[in-house]
Amino acid sequence: MSRESKTGGGVIITGAAGGIGRAAAELFAARSAVPLVLWDHDPAVHATAAELDSTRTHAEQVDVTDADAVDAAFAAAVDRIGPIESVVHAAGILETGSIAELTGAQWDRCLAVNATGTMNVTRRAAALLAAHGGGSIVVVTSNAASTPRVGMAAYGASKAAATAFAMALGLEVAAAGVRVNLVSPGSTDTPMLRGMWTEDAAELSSAARDHVLAGDPANFRLGIPLRRVAQPEDIAESIYFLTSPGARHITMHDLRVDGGATFDA
Repeated sequence: MSRESKTGGGVIITGAAGGIGRAAAELFAARSAVPLVLWDHDPAVHATAAELDSTRTHAEQVDVTDADAVDAAFAAAVDRIGPIESVVHAAGILETGSIAELTGAQWDRCLAVNATGTMNVTRRAAALLAAHGGGSIVVVTSNAASTPRVGMAAYGASKAAATAFAMALGLEVAAAGVRVNLVSPGSTDTPMLRGMWTEDAAELSSAARDHVLAGDPANFRLGIPLRRVAQPEDIAESIYFLTSPGARHITMHDLRVDGGATFDA
């Protein structure tokens, strides 16, 4: 069954308290009449839901590293809004630092959230969607999954693992009508990116922005040919497209949204 033939299935968005996940929630709320369920470990996810249409937007604190909690949250979502049509997995964290100084705790946390969290969410999502005739899963990864960055070994490795898992999942569930795609952003003006320069910054400073745009050869960071840092809304637009009927014949695709900073050779 194609997405076009389904009627009003709900959408679950993880990592919806801020950044790309919140932007995706805002876009779906503005353009679609389907019910939304927003997940995040951060209680601020309730504020996100409250600012959107409260009659069809619901929030729940969910730790994606906890498989039992994820299963329970999916069951609760289905009980609340009925069948799920799309799942957008945007939850993630960033750990930075040289490999020599990387701690075991940093490594474990990055892998737990970015890789294991992806497995927990998408595996359960695929089973639900397949049982109801198909649907769409979009996983937000990173261009760092395929292009190394000095000081981002744990993050890149975790995103590469998430990418490989999502692609394998897409292959296994394609016959059931479940599409699994990736959106791989580059530098995007979110609290995660700003935190690389200063904590709690409301916006990216001019100096930081110039540094991102120009690149840093010493740290193997390419510049951005489009000469702009992405906004979360730019990534949300790509997510929304991949869940839409216009993408009905697209699966196992990695959509790079980074202004030309990287490319697949």
